[in-house]
Amino acid sequence: MPEKEKLFDQFPPLSKQVWLDKINDDLKGADFSEKLVWKTNEGFGVLPFYTQEDIEKLKYIDSVPGEFPYLRGSKTTDNAWRIRQDIAVRDYSEANSRALKLLSGGVDSLGFSIIDPESVNAENIETLLENICPESTEVNFLSAGKAKEIFQYFRDILNKNSTNPEKVTGAIETDPLSRLMLNGKLCIPVEKSFDYLAELSEMTSVLPGFRTIHINASNFGNAGANLVQELAYAISMGTEYMSQLLERGMDAELAASKIRFSFGIGSEFFSEIAKLRAARLLWSTVMNGFLPGNEKSARMEMHCITSRWNITLYDPYMNILRTQSEAMAAILGGTDSLTVEPFDVISREPNDFSERLARNQQLILKEEAYFDRVADPAAGSYYIENITSMMADSAWKLFLETESNGGFLESLKKGFIQKNVNESASKLRSDIFSRKINFVGTTIYPVPDENKPQEIHNNILYQGDSDAEDKIVEPIKLFRGPSLFEKSQMMTGNKE
Repeated sequence: MPEKEKLFDQFPPLSKQVWLDKINDDLKGADFSEKLVWKTNEGFGVLPFYTQEDIEKLKYIDSVPGEFPYLRGSKTTDNAWRIRQDIAVRDYSEANSRALKLLSGGVDSLGFSIIDPESVNAENIETLLENICPESTEVNFLSAGKAKEIFQYFRDILNKNSTNPEKVTGAIETDPLSRLMLNGKLCIPVEKSFDYLAELSEMTSVLPGFRTIHINASNFGNAGANLVQELAYAISMGTEYMSQLLERGMDAELAASKIRFSFGIGSEFFSEIAKLRAARLLWSTVMNGFLPGNEKSARMEMHCITSRWNITLYDPYMNILRTQSEAMAAILGGTDSLTVEPFDVISREPNDFSERLARNQQLILKEEAYFDRVADPAAGSYYIENITSMMADSAWKLFLETESNGGFLESLKKGFIQKNVNESASKLRSDIFSRKINFVGTTIYPVPDENKPQEIHNNILYQGDSDAEDKIVEPIKLFRGPSLFEKSQMMTGNKE
């Protein structure tokens, strides 16, 4: 029986140069770089195609999931992540009812934003957590104060219910550096805030999976920073926290176990995937300096939240499409947990309908699209592997520059970070006004005579008097890209 002809034998492999020669012929003298090379906001020159030749010399290309330097994530058998939704806690009983409803709807991570820290007491925390099992549900607390008290009441509840401390996950989400960066000052001296953080971290050592430092890197993106800046400054913040905790006598392994990073995810789909992969690589490199050879401590705990920078007040249902692609990027990038904010988060307190849609956006990706089935699904993509490498190299250079200025805190005091972020934000504003960046439903294809709701801010970390006279650093300003047009439309009473 004659041997069957194999299909791929009819298509011999071609080198990258052969493809480039063919492209240049077709361009008929036009400049390849000008016509086909895409320049990103970070300054990368992205080629129209990549081949295996482009990844053969990349560092860590042969690394595997679950192993140092964690470029490919810490998961070895799947890509599971926790689905998180946050609750603004004003009435503790009502917040508990909402939490139980969210859990029955598929959520397995809760974030409790306590609006009034003075309301924190043992009875209220017990009411808040009634019928919630911390062994199966990640429990996170965000408050502008009383972090120690919240943890003490939480630990009392765990002891009362004989909860296995090894199975408890979550966080008391403290991040004084982000508050300083947004507000220009803290309610206590900066050094005292690090003392408090060290004491809180020591208290939580009884819960190995419970974090105390939640680095809100999403603030950089929401202030107009590019992806390299968000990545570099987040790593620098983590390094600052590690250094400050070690100066206060904390064990390095314990300090590392208390840090979690929270990245914002924007609309640059492939670049956002690469950013998360590069983040793990860079953090493992930094931690190898603090704890040489301790690969477990070099693993980055990562949360992601959809961006507010591109959320629109006009035509708000378009926000569902934006956050869906952002959720996909976060999951493919290997996040450990994810918050998809409701489409109406900036215009009102989200209701059951908008929260359900946000929750189902993740559930569809998990239960119907099976995004949780394959570890490091981006592995082997010539394109993503290359931009991961470019992202990591550029962010590392900016990180080293920040460290040469004395680290994150000193760079903030000197205005180095603010200057770079403001320059990036100015470029974005210019691109919006020149229509290089568009927002469907706002800057193009608007809905005639649409009523514009009033914008609100319902996130504690977004509050603060950045114009206070006693500020010790110049704050960075958060803004939304679409708001530049929304304000003018509101003043004129019509839409372009």
